[in-house]
Amino acid sequence: MKKDIHPTYHHSVVTCTTCGSTFETGSTFGDIKVDTCSNCHPFYTGKQRFVAADGRIDKFNKKLAKAQAKK
Repeated sequence: MKKDIHPTYHHSVVTCTTCGSTFETGSTFGDIKVDTCSNCHPFYTGKQRFVAADGRIDKFNKKLAKAQAKK
């Protein structure tokens, strides 16, 4: 391998801004902040955290119905 062309690899701490959990990993970056981790993501936990989570299609249909009612 060529010398001095590879980035430095070091231990970094990943911090979740939603739940505050941290874990250590290896990366070429420094400390990493993420919005959602596996401890608080609905896919992994099986729990929906936000009550007002509508799908895009439902949201569109509501806007369409509202626009057609104004006509």
